[in-house]
Amino acid sequence: MFRRKNLVFLFSLIFLPPLFSDDLPGGYKSIHLGMSLEETKDALVKDPDFGYHGDPDVSLLPGTNRELIETDAQSGHGSNFLGRCYFQFFQDELYIITININQSRMDYYSVFTTLTEKYGEPSDFDPNSATWRDDNVTMSLERPLTLKYIANETYKNTQNYSNVPLSPTEMTREMFLDEL
Repeated sequence: MFRRKNLVFLFSLIFLPPLFSDDLPGGYKSIHLGMSLEETKDALVKDPDFGYHGDPDVSLLPGTNRELIETDAQSGHGSNFLGRCYFQFFQDELYIITININQSRMDYYSVFTTLTEKYGEPSDFDPNSATWRDDNVTMSLERPLTLKYIANETYKNTQNYSNVPLSPTEMTREMFLDEL
């Protein structure tokens, strides 16, 4: 009997899927960190959930080799679960994906619970965000309901790049604080 229990336990460890993955996802759906600008545009065109309208949604950020695609899924052509999404590029490589989730269709707790079940406990957790990290990707869930995927190495390189301007979010934040 004792041997049978050990055999069943060993079998379950080998053949059942793990409770969570060691590797974080490198993106959402068909959009993955590291894609080129053109690859990302092609993937967005093929996936109507993002509400991508083509080149007018692409803008050049101040600074060298930085571009941004902004989509609006709630404009009537995308997913009911997505809001505005941002895809940031550095030297033609997608390095940040920001997905704003529609709060009228989804809640923070449901997303947090799902991510925790899939990827384990977050490495950082506070009232405003939960963050998971591995060697390649940082994934954060921020309040009110934003999911971010960041390519660690490229992000680090942008921080070391001379004259790197603030991101649109950082600029908006600074403008807001200046108005106080």
